[in-house]
Amino acid sequence: MYKRTPSREYSNMEDVEENSDLLGNGLDKGTSNPSWKLSLPHVLVATISSFLFGYHLGVVNEPLESISTDLGFRGNTLAEGLVVSICLGGALIGCLLSGWIADAVGRRRAFQLCAVPMIIGACMSAATNNLFGMLVGRLFVGTGLGLGPPVASLYVTEVSPAFVRGTYGAFIQIATCLGLMGALFIGIPAKEISGWWRVCFWVSTIPAAILIVAMIFCAESPHWLYKQGRTSEAEAEFERVLGVSEAKFAISQLSRADRGDDTETVKLSELLRGRHSKGVYFSCFIPRIVVGVSHCCYLVAGFFRFPKVIFYSRVHFAVVFIGSTLFALQQLSGINAVFYFSSTVFKSAGVPSDIANVCIGIANLAGSIVSMVLMDKLGRKVLLFWSFFGMAISMILQATGASSLVSNMGPLYFSVGGMLLFVLTFALGAGPVPGLLLPEIFPGRIRAKAMAICMSVHWVINFFVGLLFLRLLEKLGPQLLYSMFATFCIMAVIFVKRNVVETKGKSLQEIEIALLPQE
Repeated sequence: MYKRTPSREYSNMEDVEENSDLLGNGLDKGTSNPSWKLSLPHVLVATISSFLFGYHLGVVNEPLESISTDLGFRGNTLAEGLVVSICLGGALIGCLLSGWIADAVGRRRAFQLCAVPMIIGACMSAATNNLFGMLVGRLFVGTGLGLGPPVASLYVTEVSPAFVRGTYGAFIQIATCLGLMGALFIGIPAKEISGWWRVCFWVSTIPAAILIVAMIFCAESPHWLYKQGRTSEAEAEFERVLGVSEAKFAISQLSRADRGDDTETVKLSELLRGRHSKGVYFSCFIPRIVVGVSHCCYLVAGFFRFPKVIFYSRVHFAVVFIGSTLFALQQLSGINAVFYFSSTVFKSAGVPSDIANVCIGIANLAGSIVSMVLMDKLGRKVLLFWSFFGMAISMILQATGASSLVSNMGPLYFSVGGMLLFVLTFALGAGPVPGLLLPEIFPGRIRAKAMAICMSVHWVINFFVGLLFLRLLEKLGPQLLYSMFATFCIMAVIFVKRNVVETKGKSLQEIEIALLPQE
């Protein structure tokens, strides 16, 4: 009924809209849902990488003063900033390589490879006696951090049964929250106990080592095995994660989606500027987004022209663009500015930084748990839409608190309340959904590499937001800056409404077939 055609281009947007209707109707479902208990242990092991991701992002926050004193750079704000942010540089490197590593050696070995630099880097950071050793160690850790999240999204998406895939996808966000909170609590004694910051780094090697060992016993992604031509092994792994009764049906669905597809390995040029993007206005943009903030702004400036032109491109480029834009808007909403600098806002309201961090962590974890419950009930698009809408309202509240429209205790309630509401609504959808939705809509042939490209956008904009936030806050003032963040959130609401399809309850093969052009 459907066949993938390498050189075919869409003639208009309605072609995809007609096919996407199939997502609501379903395609040849099995007789019953497979047991979720089979895949749960594999998913839980995979989320250890997300726990490590959150832990290493927060591990230097509390002990930074002690680290700078012991290593002799206290008062050097540039050195302190590098210790915190050099992870982002390593993360970009790891993220750019993640797609190729995941496709070359498989998802399980990619997890093991991401844990290796985290162990090496943590050991270097814990044992060093100078700033250089700390920076090199943090760079190594960052490389593992960049590799882990896209592989985790891929793996959880590819081994989860369709009816609980959203719930399992939310585990990634919850594990990240637990990692952040774990780093916060283990870092509390650092101000009282000399050298405790070294313990904080040593401790992180334990879950990393567990990840390496536990992955030996986990299933390999059957989608990756099938892509390698190892059909019998893919069916065996489907039996491990879905059950014997569902394995043959899953293989038949894979075969149906794969029929007529190109067999050669996808190249970066095909995703970014090759024949799949010929004649598309944005085809020259995505590869440049990872080299400068000006091109990130270019994406946003051209945002509203997307619906009119993008479907003249191959579906491959279309979904990569959707993914890149979602991650760009996620970061331009100001979420990491909130995470990085929430203590400043709370401090101005008379709230100690440790209490501020606990409040932010609880709001983030609470939203993530609610999203886990609702992901497979309401769907990805609904959560994403209302999450960005709630974030826009939250930023408007913070902008109001920073204005002269309120007096007395008003600014306190608006600022603190708006920030907590912002984190809560972010965790409901804008946080967990993109990492789950994108592997669902990416065709299997490009899934790993496309995820790497989209996550790279995340890291680049994350870096610039963290770098420029305080400077912009000083020059523009909180009212205008928060209004800008609110504007990006509203743009995200419009983008989600126009371009994101619902994938709730559908297998990856059903989604891929539905997004292919009809004959």
